[in-house]
Amino acid sequence: MAHVELSLSEVFAPAGGTPTEPGCDNIDRWSATVSSAHEPCLLIDAETLVLAVSTAGCELLQLGAPENVIGFPLLDGGLRLLDFTAYRGELAEPEIDKIPPLLALTSGRLARGLLRIKAAMKDAPDATVDAISTPVVADGTVAGSLTFFSEV
Repeated sequence: MAHVELSLSEVFAPAGGTPTEPGCDNIDRWSATVSSAHEPCLLIDAETLVLAVSTAGCELLQLGAPENVIGFPLLDGGLRLLDFTAYRGELAEPEIDKIPPLLALTSGRLARGLLRIKAAMKDAPDATVDAISTPVVADGTVAGSLTFFSEV
C-alpha cells in the first residue's frame, strides 16, 4: 500500500502589487511587453492614447508601423472600424464606446468582441478580428487597457 506524506514550510512571497523591478510601474511593464511581443496586441492609456502596439498588431489592424500610431488616440491613429451591416459603414459614436479596448477602460472588467477593420488599400478585403481586453490598474485605478487580437 502506498504511503504519501505532505509537509508544509514557510515560503517567502512578496506582498501583492510589490514591484519586481526597481523604478518600473504596471503601465511601463506592460508597455515594454507589448512593444516586444510577437502576438498582435495593443496598450492604451485612460485617455485612449496608444502607449504600445506590437508589430503583429499593426499588421493585423492595418495601422502601418508602430511609431506611426504610438502617442495618438486609438481611433485617430488610423484604426477605422466598420459595422457588421451589409452597408459596412464606419461605426457611430455610441457604438465606438462598446469596442473591447474602450469598454475595458470604462467598465474596469474584461471585454471581448469582434471588430471589423476597414482595409487600408482600396481593393483589399476588410479584416475581422476577435479582441479580448483587460483593464490595466495602476495605483488602484484603471490606467489603461491591454488588448490581444486574433484574426477570425
